[in-house]
Amino acid sequence: MSRQQNKEANTNPNSQQLPGRHRGAPVKAPKVKNITGTLYRIWGYMSNQKGLFILVLLMVLISSSLSLLGPYLLGVTVDKLIANYETSSLITMLSILLVIYLFQSLSVWFQNYWMITIAQNTVYRMRNHLFSHLQQLSMAFFQKRQSGDLMSRLTNDMENLSRTLNSSVIQFSTSALTITGTIIIMLWLSPLLTFLTLLIVPVMFGGLKWITKRTGYYFKEQQRNLGDINGYMEESLTGHNIIKMFSREKKVIEEFRVRNAALKDSGYWAQTYSGFIPKLMNMLNNVSFALIVGVGGILALNGMISIGVIVIFTTYSRQFTRPLNDLANQFNIILSAVAGAERVFNIIDKEEEKSDEADATDISSIQGDIKFEAVSFGYEEGQDILKNVSFHAGPGETVALVGPTGAGKTTIISLLTRFYDADEGEILVDGQNIQNITRESLRKQMGVVLQDSILFETTVRENIRYGRLNASDEEVEQAAKRANAHSFISKLPKGYDTVLDSDGKSISHGQRQLLSIARAMLANPSVLILDEATSSIDTITEMKINDALDTLMEGRTSFVIAHRLNTIKNADQILVLKNGEIIEKGNHQQLLDQKGFYHDLVKAQENKDVI
Repeated sequence: MSRQQNKEANTNPNSQQLPGRHRGAPVKAPKVKNITGTLYRIWGYMSNQKGLFILVLLMVLISSSLSLLGPYLLGVTVDKLIANYETSSLITMLSILLVIYLFQSLSVWFQNYWMITIAQNTVYRMRNHLFSHLQQLSMAFFQKRQSGDLMSRLTNDMENLSRTLNSSVIQFSTSALTITGTIIIMLWLSPLLTFLTLLIVPVMFGGLKWITKRTGYYFKEQQRNLGDINGYMEESLTGHNIIKMFSREKKVIEEFRVRNAALKDSGYWAQTYSGFIPKLMNMLNNVSFALIVGVGGILALNGMISIGVIVIFTTYSRQFTRPLNDLANQFNIILSAVAGAERVFNIIDKEEEKSDEADATDISSIQGDIKFEAVSFGYEEGQDILKNVSFHAGPGETVALVGPTGAGKTTIISLLTRFYDADEGEILVDGQNIQNITRESLRKQMGVVLQDSILFETTVRENIRYGRLNASDEEVEQAAKRANAHSFISKLPKGYDTVLDSDGKSISHGQRQLLSIARAMLANPSVLILDEATSSIDTITEMKINDALDTLMEGRTSFVIAHRLNTIKNADQILVLKNGEIIEKGNHQQLLDQKGFYHDLVKAQENKDVI
């Protein structure tokens, strides 16, 4: 990957957000960029249900036709009853109307049932695609995104789209057919009254244009603000212990208030402008009704039309403006759904993690011989984090990485695991450039134990089995015993079948670390990466963890990111980094004898100075 590509795709994970940056402050939300294109992409997820969709359209055609036939027959009934006093035919016509409205209701029920099926299947496919795509994105992508915002796209935006698909397709089809049929029948009965009815259309479209021009902006902003507030809530709930520790409740509440106010304002204006639509339509309905009754009454008195025609027109005028009203309302709903769909497609369109080279090969095992040869790397062009780094770790050796924050320790690990690719130089595993090895097979040879253990909301057994999914229960328990975790697991309410809370909060930090070590043992990696796995642990638990780590590291090439230097005295090789360069190299005693930077670090920690 070139420096420019890294600049565009990645951010420095060691960097921190500036305190002054206010993510919740209202900003101008982008407009819906491409309604037609987004709708076409949604159709791509629906197209595998064409047969069912045709049935929905057929039901829409039947229900629309019956809804047009009912008012016409009602007008004919009125004329016969008034003009000819044919009371005998009244019962017949009412029976026919009853059958018509019954079948219309049935067709509406079927079209809604089938459309719900289509909508749920469509959103199911989209949600699967989005989640699967998220798993293929690079680490850099997630370092730049709030998890709450991503969750909002998976949940809120998807549900918004689901609700829209449930109703909008039917509403649009029904409204279009009803409007077309109504105009044809009205023209046949009375062109003059039809003209009066259509007078409201230009006024209606002018008003709708003014309204929808504003609703699109605010619906988009509402979705953005919703994602932002979800992200902030997730961040605050995850870090609640830090908030309590530093007594920052008031600060968090105020920041939430700003975000909540932004969501309230965008939602207020979106709903306010969209609320003008039914008011406008009701006013135009009343104007149309008054014109038809007034002019129609004059025409009837002069014998130009019958009373039944007036009845038909008053019904059709309502039936004509109602679908126009529905179209207008649905347009706002669709704008909101399209805004959410664009947010979903924005993630789906993100480039996946760089593909393996065409000639990359799988590896089934490695000896663990690791070489960095003149490796340089920067997250941003012109800002190298690593500068001409070279070292060699032989099979089974333990290499410790020490140095101040931002020196490049984590970056070395990120390059070794191919979360990023070096800008210059080569990284060799058993003499083979890692860019010629598939990422999946390379990472299968590596085990990681982080400072903050990541556990899942499932049983203890399945958390350990995550290291090797096909492991038997016996192998899981053996790994736990080797990791000194079996003792505390046996004391849990259901032992290995105890379900842990989210992130394993129901057990202690040290116990979570032991489970992480057991998971790594089960994976049986050739290369082990430890990120200060014994930090913030009590003395007794630390002894258990160190004993488990010694067992885990035996015979494996191990990289240890160390902050507490007394934990790496027995490392075969210690690399001292500063400003992205290896400034010292050797074992513990050799580096002490040099009386350089490492010597000063050790003495500072012995004197309890802060490094």
